[in-house]
Amino acid sequence: MDIQTKKLKLIEDFLSISDEILLDKLDHLIKKEKHKNYSKNLQPMSMDEFHEMVNEAIEDYEKGNTIPQEDLEKEVLSWK
Repeated sequence: MDIQTKKLKLIEDFLSISDEILLDKLDHLIKKEKHKNYSKNLQPMSMDEFHEMVNEAIEDYEKGNTIPQEDLEKEVLSWK
């Protein structure tokens, strides 16, 4: 069975589930696996990359490319 066929079969099975607890478990499993795959692909940045990011931040600050903390807090609240 190829991957597209497997996906379609899983979708059909998923759509027929009426047990909310099972759906929660499947949701948790999917999120856990996505996080594992994401974490597996993370790589530490080099010191050169780190220094470059710090220098960019300093340049932004010197150019006034900043926002007040209160504005940032309001923006963050809007993300929820």
